[in-house]
Amino acid sequence: MAGPLNVRPARRPAIAGLGITEMGRVYGRNAEDFAAEAVRLAVADAGLNLADVDGVLTNTGLAGGVGIGLQRRLQLRDLRLLSEIQSYGASAGAMVSYASMAVQAGMAETVVCVFADAPLTEGKRSSAAYAGRRVPVGFDALLPAAGLTSVNALYALAARRHMEAYGTTSEQLGAIAVAQRQWAAMNPRAQLRDPITLDDHQSSRWIAEPLRLLDCCLVSNGGVAVVVTTAERAAHLPEPAVHVRGWAQSHPGYPEHRDSELGLRSGAAQSGPAALKMAGLSIADVTVAELYDCYTFTALLSLEDYGFCEKGEGGPFAASGALAPGGGRLAVNTGGGQLSSYYMWGMTPLSEAVIQARGHGGDRQAPANDVVLVSGNGGILDHHSTLVLSPHADND
Repeated sequence: MAGPLNVRPARRPAIAGLGITEMGRVYGRNAEDFAAEAVRLAVADAGLNLADVDGVLTNTGLAGGVGIGLQRRLQLRDLRLLSEIQSYGASAGAMVSYASMAVQAGMAETVVCVFADAPLTEGKRSSAAYAGRRVPVGFDALLPAAGLTSVNALYALAARRHMEAYGTTSEQLGAIAVAQRQWAAMNPRAQLRDPITLDDHQSSRWIAEPLRLLDCCLVSNGGVAVVVTTAERAAHLPEPAVHVRGWAQSHPGYPEHRDSELGLRSGAAQSGPAALKMAGLSIADVTVAELYDCYTFTALLSLEDYGFCEKGEGGPFAASGALAPGGGRLAVNTGGGQLSSYYMWGMTPLSEAVIQARGHGGDRQAPANDVVLVSGNGGILDHHSTLVLSPHADND
């Protein structure tokens, strides 16, 4: 597959627009409402009109309702690309990669990638968004019969395996939550901005041991969209172009038996090097990492598998303070991530990556934004996507 460095510079892909709706406990609107608004905001941000859009890729969350019918909602005509993408939390990276390939190939010129969700209901707790899910039958019922009745429990199982293998501790996971809240305090869009301490983390209630409340992501209503077009066109649009330098996916397909690497290795180990190779870069070149953090453990495992630290050293790396603002060479989850900012699946890290690559982070802007790595994670570590973004079109 030809990467951006192997095609005409004019057709290299770039993100030219970003649209983020109001986020969090926003009621009275469905997921398609948020999706339509996010698309309009992204297109306007790019200095374009809806009539300029010739491709739409959609992804929907828990609430559903965001599909190819969005074309009619937006009254778009004669699209050259239209599809629904579903790799759960890896979908944002997948959408941008498919949009980038379409732009490179000349299949489309201006592709919008959008995710939206509206699982929260006024007057109900966030946990209600996950209630009423399908009850499995047959062999699929064995896991819930053993007490693994939720996504929280399955991630807890993965985290416990890592703890048993490498000595990772709850306090080390807590260091991730504390660091990301420090970043969120500087993000006006973040749902949670009040500071927390490691003691706050340790005293928060168990969700599924060893995961506590402050190890778990938010639930949010809202929508995010990005516009992918050619670098040549993006150069003449109002916002700084964010060049899509590399991309890759990985779908481990963990077997459900004792030889599985669940909790020990994620798809970042495969998709990270592949995306960086496409970009002509190495992990040492990355200055900002926007990691999928549905749980603190997900971020920790990604840090290891991308190679920011050695396997099994994610806990000590987090506890060292390296992830906090001013903590070192690498800026991680600068908007607060899904733990403290907002939960828009893979669009959470992607949206913050665009903000950082543009240099629009304000008080939370990373000191160096030359290479921004974005991860997406879907299922129970089943699906992974990686993007490599930069304000620069090449390595010069």
